Amino acid sequence: MAEKTGKEADLAGPGISTYEEVEKILPTGYEPLLSRKDTQKAIAGVKNYIEEGLCKELNIFRIESPLIMETASGMNDYLDRDGSRTPIDFQCGLGLEKKIDAQVVQAATKWKRWALTQFECGVGEGIMTDMRAVRKDYFLDHDHSSYVDQWDWERVITAGDRNLDFLKDIVKKLYKVIKGAQDFAFSKYPALVTDKYPPLPDELKFIHAEEILEMFPDLPRKQRETAILQEYPAVFIIGIGWVLDDGYPHEMRAADYDDWCTPVTTEAGKPAHGLNGDILIWNPVTRRRHELTSMGIRVTKDTLKEQLKITGQEHFLELPYHKMILNDEIPLSIGGGIGQSRTYMYILRKAHLGECSVTVWPKQLRDICAAKKIHVLQ
Repeated sequence: MAEKTGKEADLAGPGISTYEEVEKILPTGYEPLLSRKDTQKAIAGVKNYIEEGLCKELNIFRIESPLIMETASGMNDYLDRDGSRTPIDFQCGLGLEKKIDAQVVQAATKWKRWALTQFECGVGEGIMTDMRAVRKDYFLDHDHSSYVDQWDWERVITAGDRNLDFLKDIVKKLYKVIKGAQDFAFSKYPALVTDKYPPLPDELKFIHAEEILEMFPDLPRKQRETAILQEYPAVFIIGIGWVLDDGYPHEMRAADYDDWCTPVTTEAGKPAHGLNGDILIWNPVTRRRHELTSMGIRVTKDTLKEQLKITGQEHFLELPYHKMILNDEIPLSIGGGIGQSRTYMYILRKAHLGECSVTVWPKQLRDICAAKKIHVLQ
């Protein structure tokens, strides 16, 4: 397969491709503001604050979620829809005549929507889970690992809620919780308050991917995000998945959960598409774009069929999960995932995800971090 370049190479995820590049972007002269012991204590406090805040602001409650799923359910997440990131497959069930074909979860995105019925949620109610997953096909850099921890949430909505105003209202609630968690951490650990690293801004800027493209038409997606964050250090980018005016989507997005094909209008009155988006912030430690959450209003049976047709995945309609949407067996919803270690990394002013998350890292990366006085946990 020919190597992708330019804008095309920028579509399937925000990772870095070489460790030479990782070495260049990791900060020099870095000194952590908290000890390793205090970092773990602070993580516990921030975790509790965010979980309680999400439940209060969104009218949701905490549930348990799976680490493994039956392959045939169709509920596992294939992430970027291009088939490049596949889940771990295995069989389980010792003593069964035919073992269960199962997969390790890559994300609980689709499972949550079905789970709304399992937990008997009504309109305006929802669920939140302390989700764990494995994504074996990630390049392991400063803010990507194969071990994924997220606050995954989902809430029942009505057909009348499927609009940008409702989406923005929910996003504002999420941002309020995240900023509140930062302020909580600062009050408990004054060492985090420094003129070197400014805090999150009070307001989040909403902007459509088409508008960012208009502003920076020649830049690939990651560079566009970096550029917009110089003007607005906290943004919610709307409309991720639909092909923009330059012939490329802002980023690849799976076709069977977020709705990225519904027509909308930008603030300037331009026709656009998408009822989903990402919160990105400027990280003053890494001096890079930093994604905290991906979320959206979910597909209807009509937009599901349209998006699967666009992506050439109409065979998914035969899977149990997709049939439930087609048959109105699961509710309309909005949902998303907030990266836990990503959030801790930002709030606690860390240079590397591995300072917050215990997982496997290649020796090459560990050596680079050690030379820069960055201790990654093992």
